[in-house]
Amino acid sequence: MGVNADKPQRWKEDIAHSVDFYNDWFLRFAPKAYRDTRQRTTDQVQSALRWTRYLRDVSPGLLREHPRVLQMLRMATAPPIARDRLIGLAKVSRNLVSSMEDKGRVPPRMSNEQAKSELDAVGSMIRRLADADIFPWLKSKRKPTDTEVYRAATIVADRLCGAVANPIIRNAQEKRQLRTVRRWLAERDYTFMPSGWKLRVADMKAGQFAFHLSVPVHLDEDRRINIPVDAAIMPRKACAGELPLLVEAKAAGDFTNVNKRRKEEAIKITQLRRTYGDDVRYVLFLCGYFDSGYLGYEAAEGIDWVWEHRIDDLAELGL
Repeated sequence: MGVNADKPQRWKEDIAHSVDFYNDWFLRFAPKAYRDTRQRTTDQVQSALRWTRYLRDVSPGLLREHPRVLQMLRMATAPPIARDRLIGLAKVSRNLVSSMEDKGRVPPRMSNEQAKSELDAVGSMIRRLADADIFPWLKSKRKPTDTEVYRAATIVADRLCGAVANPIIRNAQEKRQLRTVRRWLAERDYTFMPSGWKLRVADMKAGQFAFHLSVPVHLDEDRRINIPVDAAIMPRKACAGELPLLVEAKAAGDFTNVNKRRKEEAIKITQLRRTYGDDVRYVLFLCGYFDSGYLGYEAAEGIDWVWEHRIDDLAELGL
């Protein structure tokens, strides 16, 4: 007996409630999440400006010492340039730019000569495209005032946050969803197990739950990978050898993106079943814009779900 997947007669009403639930949260909390992130980013940009002597030093040495500053520098140009555009304009390797921004380092296997040459090309392009309206002190070759530095930092921070606005909102939403699940379970005497213990799902005991675990699955006889799971919950009445309930928290602010990514859950459940058998339980915890097309697709794959606006449905899963 399913919880929601086998009850299409109530999908339409649930979709409407879920959209209202998400919109209410967004209007009340998303602006604050964005503002808080923007303030932290402004502070980081001010630090980056100090490191670069307010954009007067974009030398290979500076870029090697502070590689992550590159993302900020891309937003300091007119117009702001995407990562691929910088790679094309400066004629440098994708590996260099990706490593600097994602890993915070110059590729360790890149020779010193190549690194210096490419870093010099990056610095030259940044200096050439630097936004004179945001950094007026560059043209007049003077020291900027504190007000000018703060104003420039807020503009660059806005550009940075604008480029990652959706991830900021998704991150805030996921944290809220997991807090909601944790509170619901705590009220029913479940014990939270910090994932920092490197807990494995096979080690969980009845009445325990954990967030952000990696579950090993087999791709084939020779290949094995770990897939991330937002929550693993072992029912208090679980039998010996039983696997925990695996929960994926999903929130969406529009109908389009969910249908683009709906195959992700189908791939996960296929990998889980191949490894642990058909009895593995994997459900979605949904909030926001999930339409009948999405729900029908997941139901056809044998995936059930619980709506956040009706979280007590978790009890129907033996919790």
